[in-house]
Amino acid sequence: MTLLYLVRHAKSSWDDLALADRDRPLSARGERSAATLAEYLEVSFEGGAPRPGLVLCSPARRTLDTLETLRPVLGSATIAVEEELYGATSGELLRRLRRIPGKTSAAMVIGHNPALQELAIMLARASDDLRRLHEKFPTGALAALRTHGAWKELGAEPAELEDFVAPREMQD
Repeated sequence: MTLLYLVRHAKSSWDDLALADRDRPLSARGERSAATLAEYLEVSFEGGAPRPGLVLCSPARRTLDTLETLRPVLGSATIAVEEELYGATSGELLRRLRRIPGKTSAAMVIGHNPALQELAIMLARASDDLRRLHEKFPTGALAALRTHGAWKELGAEPAELEDFVAPREMQD
């Protein structure tokens, strides 16, 4: 059984239009959303949800900023910042996830849309949350998918979309 956490980076800043896309930091709102996500994850982990053993992160500044805010709640997870995750398609993400070692029971990807949204839709079994996910995967949102197969078989059978939450829902 495997658990996959998909995290879209928190809201980025557009204050400096001279910055390259990959160099944009989090906005003040994004920093607050990332902190809210960290609190939400900590409560989930304390409640028994498995912490990821591996975190795959895009090298874009906004994803790294999101990671740094989440890092205190990730425990002893191995962190891998991988160049190919920046601009990856959903198919490329799926191929990368299928290479996760079998002993890893939970993993997290901190990345970008549209790939994260497309991947979650591709993997998940029909549910109310899946209908919401079709509409939007907001910045700072989290989708958690559970599958009964090994990582190398990810996508062969539909996954259960166990959680899909956006930052404003975490603040309720």
